[in-house]
Amino acid sequence: MTDIDTTIFGKIVRREIPADIVFENDDLIAFRDIAPSAPVHVLFVPKTPIASLDAARPEHAELLGKLMLAAADYARAQGFAQDGYRVVMNCGAHAGQTVFQVHLHLLAGTALGGFGAPH
Repeated sequence: MTDIDTTIFGKIVRREIPADIVFENDDLIAFRDIAPSAPVHVLFVPKTPIASLDAARPEHAELLGKLMLAAADYARAQGFAQDGYRVVMNCGAHAGQTVFQVHLHLLAGTALGGFGAPH
């Protein structure tokens, strides 16, 4: 699966299945994870199909930057940036990527401790 149209994220973008959407613009969508790994667990997903970070190309650089900046903006707007938050992008099945569309996990709301990654 490499096309966002074939993933659960594509169905969320097209509003075919419900999601708790917290942010959206022309380039990306963000929604709460249905199996959160922290009190705040939001997924930031570009609307352009990119299967994984490994599949990203130079022409995706601006979009990937927008993804990171949207997560940071959300953290500041929600008031937890000062306490800290984690962003994680899994790349490939062995790294825990289960939906093959680039997505960024934003985790916050508790002390996260040492390095670790959600699904």
